[in-house]
Amino acid sequence: MTNPKAAMLVIGDEILSGRTRDANMHHLAGKLTEIGVDLAEVRVVGDDRDVIVDAVQSLSDRYATVFTSGGIGPTHDDITADCMAAAFGQTIDVRDDARAILQAHYDKAGTELNAARLRMARIPEKAVLIENPVSAAPGFTIGNVHVMAGVPSVFQAMVESVLPGLTGGAPLHSKTYTVHRGEGDIAGPLGQIAQERPELSIGSYPFQRDGRYGSNIVVRGTDETVIAAAIADLQTALG
Repeated sequence: MTNPKAAMLVIGDEILSGRTRDANMHHLAGKLTEIGVDLAEVRVVGDDRDVIVDAVQSLSDRYATVFTSGGIGPTHDDITADCMAAAFGQTIDVRDDARAILQAHYDKAGTELNAARLRMARIPEKAVLIENPVSAAPGFTIGNVHVMAGVPSVFQAMVESVLPGLTGGAPLHSKTYTVHRGEGDIAGPLGQIAQERPELSIGSYPFQRDGRYGSNIVVRGTDETVIAAAIADLQTALG
């Protein structure tokens, strides 16, 4: 039985321009691996309504679960919530449950819940709120899509809120075998081992160190015994 597959949609002009380095994909991939969900695809799109709608519909149709990050803040270019409503054919407006969360948060901070901050309470009609223990403004789940903030600390907190509700498979394990030979020398036997063990993912990651070529061969799978056997095969074939 194969593990369920997930996708991620990273939203924001700042990511594509290089002004902001995305850290959320790395965090999400690690967390999903722990519960046996394979992150199979990641797309990065700018703040373009049509592109976002098209991307989320495509990913939602193809994968069991989709995660998005970015574009649910208080400024004019935070358009993700509207795009999600459009993608799923739902209306969107300020919802009382989201407003109450923000009102309590800003009252406690002695800060006005102004029109800009109230934008973060605009939630598609049938979406389920995702708790945000860091800064209160909620994310939401619509269909099989979990819509979350781009700020890493908030994104990570929202992921923790969502994970208990996911159905995973077998956790993925990995082992690394390092060989100090060029990829051209090891490609043949490595390919043969990979062909003989289709239940494993075997990747070669070359390096050059102190004038010597080598590769870190990473073996991934759900059965540690099978992984150990593949490592033994590598040691025999590659030395």
